Amino acid sequence: MTAKPFDAIIIGAGQAGPPLAGRLTAAGMSVALIERKLVGGTCVNTGCIPTKAMVASAYAAHLARRAADYGVTLSGPVGVDYKAIKARKDKVSDDARGNLESWIAGMDRCTLYHGHARFETADTVRVGDDLLSAGKIFINTGGRASVPDLPGVDDIPFLTNASMMDLDVLPRHLVVVGGSYVSLEFAQMFRRFGSEVTVIEKTPRLIGREDEDVSAAILSIFENEDITVHLGADDIGFARQGSDIAVTFTAGQAPAVGSHVLLAVGRTPNTDDLGLDKAGIEVDKRGFIVVDDQLRTSVPGIWAMGDCNGKGAFTHTSYNDYEIVAANLLDNDARRVSDRIEAYALYTDPPLGRCGMTEAAVRKSGRRALVGQRPMTRVGRAVEKGETQGFMRILADADTNEILGCSVLGPGGDEAIHCVLDLMYAKAPISTLARAMHIHPNVSELLPTIAQELKPLA
Repeated sequence: MTAKPFDAIIIGAGQAGPPLAGRLTAAGMSVALIERKLVGGTCVNTGCIPTKAMVASAYAAHLARRAADYGVTLSGPVGVDYKAIKARKDKVSDDARGNLESWIAGMDRCTLYHGHARFETADTVRVGDDLLSAGKIFINTGGRASVPDLPGVDDIPFLTNASMMDLDVLPRHLVVVGGSYVSLEFAQMFRRFGSEVTVIEKTPRLIGREDEDVSAAILSIFENEDITVHLGADDIGFARQGSDIAVTFTAGQAPAVGSHVLLAVGRTPNTDDLGLDKAGIEVDKRGFIVVDDQLRTSVPGIWAMGDCNGKGAFTHTSYNDYEIVAANLLDNDARRVSDRIEAYALYTDPPLGRCGMTEAAVRKSGRRALVGQRPMTRVGRAVEKGETQGFMRILADADTNEILGCSVLGPGGDEAIHCVLDLMYAKAPISTLARAMHIHPNVSELLPTIAQELKPLA
């Protein structure tokens, strides 16, 4: 069978694939874009966009219940229409996907194939009955929820971040296994929708990659909302109990019995069924495609972008991967993965915005450092909004005045963090932030104040 030739093949239409197709076709190349599910990947269909739509609904319900705190009276109790919440979420997601589909359809020289792509050689890919070839191939296949090999897990109906999006009934009692970013967002939103929620985490604290005081603050926020949290859980197992599911953990503890169980214990790259071995593409022991600093795989002419390469697990890192690849191929601009600064957010309420190094990482580095911190109870904008949980912290190098990192846990933390992130990219010293005039009243206006009050990190 003769392969249909293209200048480039892109496997996966997530956050890196479509914009790269746009750049390549604009440069005059013919492109085959392959997607086996829905265009937009995790972000548009089961991740960022639909979940943040639900977070918005959960915040509205929470704020309505607090109406009396603001001197606002309601004529009756606050109710939640979960079917309407899901319908709103679906529309937001569907609209985003529809816009993306229209954009792809309007690209000259781009052919969209729906199906499962598998390598046959290093320059040929089969999609159903079609055999395609290209001198440049880009893998953007993303990842999926990991399913842990725990006792009884195959005997129960469980949910993942993806199947949660299809749930059309409000759980009576949601048991969340996992205590990191995805699990915490779902735990808080469903508690605010009215579900009883229990979180079970095997490590000693929530979101273990964060500093201990951040973890403690998140735990306090959850406990204030009557979310039950069990930490240090071991021997986690599952069993049916009538129409419910019993989650056992830690000898001597009563099981958590819920109507639904969400597994949120990590992600697995979608690389195990692509025929990578036939192309000679190297993967690591976890299945991530091995890439260099410019996202080239072990095979010349093949690149890997997004979650499947293990260089990041966020929409923004995937999109940045596209920018790096396009810059190197089309702009003679030698951009690299190592140029970027780690940055992300946890979309609980209040949200956590993080960039650069944590305090623990700074201590481990052994460098002399300065630190400044301020609780949200001393931030005017937070007090005015009645949202004073959390704090802000900035870290700087004592010898070079380089900004090392920042954490903002509080209202608008996911936005305010960019004040510091952009300065870090500009390689500006901490004195630049200290001398900045920010708008009042605003959460971020206190960042310069913190920068003026740095003290040696003990």
